[in-house]
Amino acid sequence: MNAHETRAEASTAAAAPATSGVLLVLAHPALERSRANRALAKAAKGLSGVSYRDLYETYPDFAIDIETEQASLVAHDVIALQFPLYWYSTPALLKEWLDLVWLHGFAYGEDGAALVGKRLFVACTTGASAKAYHAQGYNRFTMDEFLRPLEQTAHLCGMVWETPFVVHGAAVKDDAALKAEAERYKARIASLLPKTLEV
Repeated sequence: MNAHETRAEASTAAAAPATSGVLLVLAHPALERSRANRALAKAAKGLSGVSYRDLYETYPDFAIDIETEQASLVAHDVIALQFPLYWYSTPALLKEWLDLVWLHGFAYGEDGAALVGKRLFVACTTGASAKAYHAQGYNRFTMDEFLRPLEQTAHLCGMVWETPFVVHGAAVKDDAALKAEAERYKARIASLLPKTLEV
């Protein structure tokens, strides 16, 4: 299976307009090599009320369509960001998307109220085990601390910060463990949907 076919399996590329559900924004530069993120995305995108956007599939040249992305944000009640933790942060295209789309006057600042009251939900995978993410661990800080910039982004934009969903040790999980994580993720996404949209 090539990279395009792999992404097509998990992506609807141009997401259908939604009336108020979850906008799931995936940012993984090598999705074809990611068992965990593919499994999570596949589980979540099957839910009614979830619009799915694969940033690296949609914008391989990083030429982001700002108006289209802003319209998608406005159309959804929940913004879910799914990504692998890269150097303790988001992959580059997700950061670019935030920089270019979540603009002053739109997402924050004077007259920037487009995201007020919406919920921001982060789902990420890590290579290290959970025990690596604490003060005495290999990575010295907790996942809450590494995700603090996104939590502050939610605060600045008047959004509600949802408890993040984290899959630790993603690369070493066997098929059964990944299936269980995907089901847990699907249930969490379903819990974020308005009651009228839940499956």
